[in-house]
Amino acid sequence: MRDTWPLLEQHDFPAIRRDRINTLQLNLGYLCNIACLHCHVAAGPNRKELMDRETMALALQTADHFGVRNLDLTGGSPEMNPHFRWLVEQARSRDMHVMDRLNPTIMEEPGYGWVGEFLAQHRIEAIASLPCYSKDNVDAQRGNGVFEASIRALQTLNQLGYGEPDSGLVLNLVYNPIGPSLPPPQQALETDYKRFLSDQFGIRFNNLYTITNMPIKRFGAVLLAKGQFEEYLTLLKDAYQPDNLKSVMCRDLISVDYQGYVYDCDFNQMLELPQGGQSRHLRDLLDDGSLPTRIAVAGHCYGCTAGQGSSCGGALQD
Repeated sequence: MRDTWPLLEQHDFPAIRRDRINTLQLNLGYLCNIACLHCHVAAGPNRKELMDRETMALALQTADHFGVRNLDLTGGSPEMNPHFRWLVEQARSRDMHVMDRLNPTIMEEPGYGWVGEFLAQHRIEAIASLPCYSKDNVDAQRGNGVFEASIRALQTLNQLGYGEPDSGLVLNLVYNPIGPSLPPPQQALETDYKRFLSDQFGIRFNNLYTITNMPIKRFGAVLLAKGQFEEYLTLLKDAYQPDNLKSVMCRDLISVDYQGYVYDCDFNQMLELPQGGQSRHLRDLLDDGSLPTRIAVAGHCYGCTAGQGSSCGGALQD
């Protein structure tokens, strides 16, 4: 479970604190139709962990209490949770902005043909994984046939209005490096993505997010197996930019696992490093009622502050 934790625990990352909560990020479970090499959740088709409706209701109560207007749904493939549609409908009835971290290939799985139309109907921001615009690189990272399936799904989203000017249906793509390296400059890569995907496939999208691979779970295990773990940590630390500290996602976000336990970010969740260093559940937040300000940090936090910075919303610097 915490195979990389002893190495990450030895760190000198500076202390930081939370001063607001703008976003509640829910991990709806680790079930996914594919198993990507870079996945920091180690999601896959055989995972059984799924958030139940009672926990979702607690999360919505927590959002109401703290005035949170953004709900960020992740997994696994969030849509594979049987209560996904109920949760989205409840959040939208509260006029919350909902983001779905979409693995596009789920739209081609039997029983999930509803995904695109449902997202469009409820005007959900789609944040779709496409770690490269090269077929060979995507298939190497995510599995054979994933690139073609992703392209077809993105074309379907375009047909529903996603990525179209003035439609209000936002489609953002996510890039991850293939191996132990920092992402290239986000703006330049976005320009390349837009040109290539438009020319080759007629695909349109709004923004590209470049996200640094975290040395935890599946990607961390690969680094350990190849003897590259400490070298990668050194790369992240050497690229540390103090200016990124003011914009890291944990300063205005809290992450909730499928059981309702609270963390400072999705990465801490995977390391079982609880919010503020103390195990807390959504019920505890509601009972206490105050803003959780202390943020637990470790060596992997250099991944969010290295170079141009990295968050669930992409680079922190232009």
